[in-house]
Amino acid sequence: MGSVAFRNVTKRFANGHEALKNVTVEVDEGTMAFIRGHSGAGKTTFLRLLLGIESPTRGQVVVNGVDIGKLSRRRLPRYRQHLGAVFQDAHLLMHRTVFENVALPLRVTGVGKRDIGRRVRPALERVGLLEQEAYLPVFLSAGERQRVGIARAVVNRPKVLLADEPTGNLDPHLSRDVMRLFLDFHRVGTTVIVASHDHGLIESLGMRVIELDHGTLAGEGEGADHRSPW
Repeated sequence: MGSVAFRNVTKRFANGHEALKNVTVEVDEGTMAFIRGHSGAGKTTFLRLLLGIESPTRGQVVVNGVDIGKLSRRRLPRYRQHLGAVFQDAHLLMHRTVFENVALPLRVTGVGKRDIGRRVRPALERVGLLEQEAYLPVFLSAGERQRVGIARAVVNRPKVLLADEPTGNLDPHLSRDVMRLFLDFHRVGTTVIVASHDHGLIESLGMRVIELDHGTLAGEGEGADHRSPW
């Protein structure tokens, strides 16, 4: 299962700011959806709630049938093993090779050395970087670094893949390359949720769009340009 549900979710921070206000939305298993909105609309908070980094003030966040708000701190790491996360900055370890960066989530969860190789290399192949496995990130382009981040996010074969402004630091050509990778994962059944302010790129994909406005659910729809060559 890779379903996601927000049920009357409000998130209020200690300073009184309500980042999300009574949001109810569901994303079915295998869906690709975009969270769109202005800066400060609540997109990042939406994803942080899914990752269990933040807890809702009111309401329920349910992922793969699990009410995250009821998870103990001890159980959160196991829950996160079923999620992949990609950020605007790939946050790579610059003194570790591409292979080691992608292998990190597997080492943390105690996967054996032989199985690490069997899983890291297919992940790198999917993002087109198998030949660069021994490189240090400093020798990669911005787009390549982001693809390493994506490989790291999917090496655990997550049921849900989350991305927060993954193309924010990339030019339009590289942005489309990265988005094609998310489309590929969606097409094999992964639930993909991407927070982005890039309206043009979102519209060109024709996927579900969840609009946030000052923390409230402003509407839903699909991208308009179904003639695009995606």
